[in-house]
Amino acid sequence: MKKEYWIIIIVYIAMQLSSLVGLPIMLFSFKSFGISQSLAVPVWLIASFSIALLIILFILRKEMNTQSFEKRGGSSVGESVIWAIIGVFLAYFAQIFAAMIETLLGVKMGSENTQNILHIIETMPAAIIVTSIIGPILEEIVFRKIIFGAMYKRFNFFISALISSVIFAAAHMEFQHIILYSAMGFTFAFLYVKTKHILVPIFAHVTMNTLVVLVQTVYKDDIERLRREAEAVQNFIGGFL
Repeated sequence: MKKEYWIIIIVYIAMQLSSLVGLPIMLFSFKSFGISQSLAVPVWLIASFSIALLIILFILRKEMNTQSFEKRGGSSVGESVIWAIIGVFLAYFAQIFAAMIETLLGVKMGSENTQNILHIIETMPAAIIVTSIIGPILEEIVFRKIIFGAMYKRFNFFISALISSVIFAAAHMEFQHIILYSAMGFTFAFLYVKTKHILVPIFAHVTMNTLVVLVQTVYKDDIERLRREAEAVQNFIGGFL
């Protein structure tokens, strides 16, 4: 693996752990200046993710050269656009299929991560930039371009996609939904291999996250009602097993 890629992984991990130090400092500062402490989390989220993205893009600046990008033998611009659109539907169906499997296994519907994200966005709407755009870009660079890409040079697609997707799922710290996150990671890895352009899975990932946030925000009450009804049916069926 390139030295630059190791640096990017370190930057990503540092960003994830930065709240352990930075957030308490920001909470104290906000309290001292009379600023609502509820804004500390979204402000730190925006700042840390934005800084990490800028650093990573700077490290990858040479690879972002258009000529070298096209020399890698990836799909044409038109094909990439088509696969990017198809990828959104693939990711959507993969998520539904994985959710059905989790339901059959007795995993409760709903994601704590999603609820936390929605709460942060309610506190500061600007945070949607991180959850819907910056976050997916960083994840695709780290988990698909670097981790999956490095493994794909040594193993076949299935093994590389499976391992990198499980790592991707574990990074979200919701192990009860490891099948769902892995299914998404597997889909994005397929898009990356199919087109050889990281922008394709980035587009699919960004679109999926944006749709999830918008739907969860606009139809929050309806989704909560459907979730309770689904859990009731699940418990009813479980009583006969």
